[in-house]
Amino acid sequence: MTGRAAGGQQRLYVGGSWVEPEEGRYEVIDPATEDVVGLAPEASRRQVHEAAAAAREAFGAWSRTAPAERAAILDRAAGLMARDLVPYAELARAESGATTATARGMQVGVAVSRFRRYAKGALEPVEQAIPPQVTEAGPFGAAAVLGALAVRQPVGVVACVTSYNNPWANPAGKIAPALAMGNTVVVKPAPQDPLSVYRMAEALEAAGVPPGVVNVVSGSRPEAGEAAVDSPDVDMVSFTGSTAVGRRIAEVCGRGMKRQLMELGGKGAAIVFDDADLDSAVRGIGTTFSFYSGQICTAPTRVLAQRGVYGELVSRLAAYASRLPVGDPREHGTVVGPVISAAHRDRVESYVELGRKEGARVVTGGGRPGLGRGFYVAPTLLADCTPDMRVVREEIFGPVVSVLPFDDEEQAVTLADDTDYGLIDYVWSGDVARAFRVARRLRAGGVGVNTAGRNMEAPFGGFKKSGVGRDVGSYALHAYSEVQAIVWAG
Repeated sequence: MTGRAAGGQQRLYVGGSWVEPEEGRYEVIDPATEDVVGLAPEASRRQVHEAAAAAREAFGAWSRTAPAERAAILDRAAGLMARDLVPYAELARAESGATTATARGMQVGVAVSRFRRYAKGALEPVEQAIPPQVTEAGPFGAAAVLGALAVRQPVGVVACVTSYNNPWANPAGKIAPALAMGNTVVVKPAPQDPLSVYRMAEALEAAGVPPGVVNVVSGSRPEAGEAAVDSPDVDMVSFTGSTAVGRRIAEVCGRGMKRQLMELGGKGAAIVFDDADLDSAVRGIGTTFSFYSGQICTAPTRVLAQRGVYGELVSRLAAYASRLPVGDPREHGTVVGPVISAAHRDRVESYVELGRKEGARVVTGGGRPGLGRGFYVAPTLLADCTPDMRVVREEIFGPVVSVLPFDDEEQAVTLADDTDYGLIDYVWSGDVARAFRVARRLRAGGVGVNTAGRNMEAPFGGFKKSGVGRDVGSYALHAYSEVQAIVWAG
């Protein structure tokens, strides 16, 4: 049986079989054209629990599979994804609204890289020797030299609940390290763009993943995600999304003592000192306007500019935003595509209007591009903001940047940390010692110093309401494992 039924309608992937959804199907919409990309399966609560049960049944054998065999399967899957990168990227573009270049390089391309990375990760040592300890005779036995090992073991069944902004890289960043460590997974894709995840499952099936090791169940309503989280067969939940949903998931996980890995909201601060390279700062901050149309939790959406460069930085950011080509993501040269849905476009626009009412100055953008169809938002810069404004405090998740002035280093740190979030902040300064000093003081899971780039082996995750746990690189292997102590008398 193939992943798609007659007419190309997608099936669920449960226990190694492609099965018809019990709740019918729903339309997946292209954000750029408002056309129907395809029909995604609507899983019933029973089917989601059935998928978790299949993962539970498969866990024993998969967790005992030789690491080299797991590595080979992940590597073969990466090769199949690379082979079909162009059609996979076209589907991702249609589902998510990403530009063609982004869909190829940052969505499917990154997914391929992550599967290859964790093919190697499956071979990383899981044992760590602990120095021996001499114990005297006592109630626990004769005097002895006790040796010990710390051994990382798979957690079990992992529910991977993924985000809509990257339907390839985000699921790959969960599935690949989880499988490398010997876990089995139930994947609940974001409702807006789930079809790409089914293509990933097809590649994994063709690569030789045993039945039940990978399961994919989608749904447009909250019930499917809730079932994936509350299934008694699920041992861990890996979630990327909003803090509000993360909080609800944490409540369910708390009742079942389930492990959690959560990458939640962000409201990154970009601190720009008087001595900063403004060209570099504008390029880094400008990613908020362009990359995924601002739908990225790591975006530097709050710009804190020292007064000596405040006016010039605002002017440069406005010029940068106004030059960005907005339009059909299929067209060569397009930089800013649509946001994911009409509802989200309306939400972003409501924040811009709120900013106006709160007293912010709309320097550029603020309107809807005249493109006829599609869910587009013009890159928008709000200046003269104050720390109490909701556009400064709340995650907008769109191509909107707010700028605030500051006087000195102490005030910059205070303003940057005056938020519920703490995912990634940024510091631009010609004084590298100061930049690192400020970075160490910021309450954020990551800090970029004179760059908006990321090292893909560095730990990733948030402080405060931006998340729980760390992944990426070897940290992801640690996240999807439990540590067991083995002690013996020598």
